Amino acid sequence: MEPMFLVSVLLRWMHIGAAVVLIGGLTTLRFVVTPVLAGRTQELEAIRLRWKKFVHAGIGLFILSGGINYWTAMPSHKGDGLYHALIGTKILLAFAAFFFASALVGRSSGTRKFRDQAAKWSGVVLLLGALIIAMSGVLKVRDNQKLSKLAAPPAATNPAENPTVAE
Repeated sequence: MEPMFLVSVLLRWMHIGAAVVLIGGLTTLRFVVTPVLAGRTQELEAIRLRWKKFVHAGIGLFILSGGINYWTAMPSHKGDGLYHALIGTKILLAFAAFFFASALVGRSSGTRKFRDQAAKWSGVVLLLGALIIAMSGVLKVRDNQKLSKLAAPPAATNPAENPTVAE
């Protein structure tokens, strides 16, 4: 196996793993933990402080793996307007999600309004995450279809011209 293949797989695992932990964790916090612990501010604050480490580490992994993935993918998408539009939108939405997720676990007075309306802003982050995942799926399927077309043997009307065509 080529070393770059292994690096690419590792980066993909990092990127998807961060998404699973952050989106899954936020979903659990938003729809399970927070409603159960409503009014118990000490417990919610303790959870927020613990969750903060996951949010910051996840954002770091996203930026690292996403940046490298972007840098290595760009040469193969030169002139592909739809790809650039989708990946650019995905990156902008990701940075918006990073901001809101950071504000939800922040401690400054400037981000207090986000923490005071945590259910609303958690929902915004989850919506952004869903949009990002949807765009990622479109990009991945689109790339797979492009690769399968490149790998397909040329079509021939006469089976004698193309030995891969079944008789």
